[in-house]
Amino acid sequence: MKELISFIAKALVDHPEQVSVDEVEGNQTSVLELKVAKEDLGKVIGKQGRTARAMRTILSAASAKVRKRTVLEILE
Repeated sequence: MKELISFIAKALVDHPEQVSVDEVEGNQTSVLELKVAKEDLGKVIGKQGRTARAMRTILSAASAKVRKRTVLEILE
């Protein structure tokens, strides 16, 4: 899951070297924390959050396949 979000985010931003994804694992839920450069934050979120919502939809579909809940948080 971590690699999936990293791949998508790097394709969207101008500074792919500053993209980092950290994973915080729990019992049934895993939280992915996405950090990008400050000027790339708008590109990852998208207009009215559409890009972020699309990334979360892809992530939930992929995590449902392995029967684990995964949440995406975009950090500043």
